[in-house]
Amino acid sequence: MEDHAEWSRPSPGRSGLRADIGLALVLAIASVTTALLYQRTGMYPGAAEPWVWAVGLGLTTLPLALRRLYPVPVAIVVSIGFFVCGQFGVPEVLIINIALFCALYTVGAWERRRALALWARLGIGVIMIVWLLITLMIASSSSEVFEGISRSGIFSAYATYAVLQIITNLLYFGGAYFFGERSWRAARTQALLEAQGRELELERQTSAEQAVALDRLSIARELHDVVAHHVSVMGIQAAAARRSIERDPARAVAALGVVEESAGTAVDELRRLVGTLRDPSTESSAPTTIGVAHLSALVNEAQSSGTPTTLIVAGEPRPIPMLVDVALYRVVQEALTNVRKHAGRGATAEVRLRFGAAAVEVEVTDDGVRQELSQQSRGSGLGLQGMRERIGAVGGTVHTGRRERGGFIVRACVPHTPSSSSPVAGSPAD
Repeated sequence: MEDHAEWSRPSPGRSGLRADIGLALVLAIASVTTALLYQRTGMYPGAAEPWVWAVGLGLTTLPLALRRLYPVPVAIVVSIGFFVCGQFGVPEVLIINIALFCALYTVGAWERRRALALWARLGIGVIMIVWLLITLMIASSSSEVFEGISRSGIFSAYATYAVLQIITNLLYFGGAYFFGERSWRAARTQALLEAQGRELELERQTSAEQAVALDRLSIARELHDVVAHHVSVMGIQAAAARRSIERDPARAVAALGVVEESAGTAVDELRRLVGTLRDPSTESSAPTTIGVAHLSALVNEAQSSGTPTTLIVAGEPRPIPMLVDVALYRVVQEALTNVRKHAGRGATAEVRLRFGAAAVEVEVTDDGVRQELSQQSRGSGLGLQGMRERIGAVGGTVHTGRRERGGFIVRACVPHTPSSSSPVAGSPAD
C-alpha cells in the first residue's frame, strides 16, 4: 500500500456537502418508491413491517449526506442498513446496492487515513461475503427457497446460481475498491501538479524579481562609477579654478577646460549607458572605451586633476574576458576617485597591472595622510561595495585597507579560467 501520509484530500466544502445531502434525499425517495414497486410484483411474500422498512432504507441512504466528511462511519452504518434490508425482508435490492457501492467508493476516495480505508473496506467486504455464503448454505437445505431448482450434484442449477452470486459480489466489492483508489490517486496527482505549478510560478516570479534586482544593482554600479568619477574630477578642478582665477587666470582656464572635458565624457558615458538599457543588443556592437587597455587614460586624467599618478604594467599582456576587463577598469577608476576625494593634497598614486600565470591583478596605492584616511573609512562604502560585487561576479577577490607605510591600497585579483576566451581589444597602453 503506497504511503499517502504526505497529502490529505481537502474537505468537500459547502457545495460538496449540499450535493451529498441532495444525493441522500434522492436515494431515500427512490428506495421507498422501488420498494413499493417490488412489493407490488409479489416477488417478496411476507415483507417486513413498515418500521423495518424505515430503519433499513433510512440507514442505507440518509447517512450518505455525510459520506465525504465521515467516510468510514457512514460506510459502516450503510452496511448495517443493507444487512437489515436483506435479512428482514425489505423488498428492495436496487437502490440499497447503489448506496452501499457509493459508501464503499467514498471510503477509498476520501478517507485521509489510508490504512483505515483499506481495513474498513476489506472488513465490510469479508463480512458481506460471509453473510452471503451463510445465506446460500441455509437456502441450499430449504426446499421453500427457489422451489423447483435442482440442488443435486456439484454442477446443479443451484450451485451455478451460488457461484454467480459469489462472482457478482466479488466484482461488486472489487469495483468499489478499484474506483475509490483511482479517484484518490487522481485527486492526489492533480493536487501535486497544482502544487508544482504554484511552485514554478513562485520560482518564475522570484527569478523575475531577482533579475530586476540584479539589473538595478548593475545600473547603480555603472551610474556610481561614471558619475562619481567625473563629478569628483569636476569638483576638484572647479575648486582649483576658483582659488587661482585672480592670481593665475591661465591655470584657472586650464582647470575649467578639464571640468568641461570631464562633463562631456560623463555625458557621453551616460548616453552610452542609457542606450544600452534601451536596446541591450547594441551593447556588444558598441565601441569599447573602457578596459585595462585604457588605464593610461585614467592615469592621465588623474594627473590632470592634480594627483600625480603612475602606471606600471608587469608581466606579459594577454587577452582577458570582457567582463573581467571592464570590472578591473572600474576598480581602478573608483580607487583613483577615492584618492582624489580622500587622500588629501599632495598625495600621489600608483596603479599596477600584473599579468600572472594564474591571475590578472590591479593594484592602486596612495600615500595620503593617516587622519584623512579615516574619513575614507567613514564614507558611504558604496564604491568599495561596488568593487567587491563586480570582482566577485567574475570570480575574483578585492582587498582594501591601510598600508603600513601610510596611505591606502586597493587590490583586485581575478584568476584565469580555461574558458576565458573573450578577448579585449589590445594591450594596456602607456
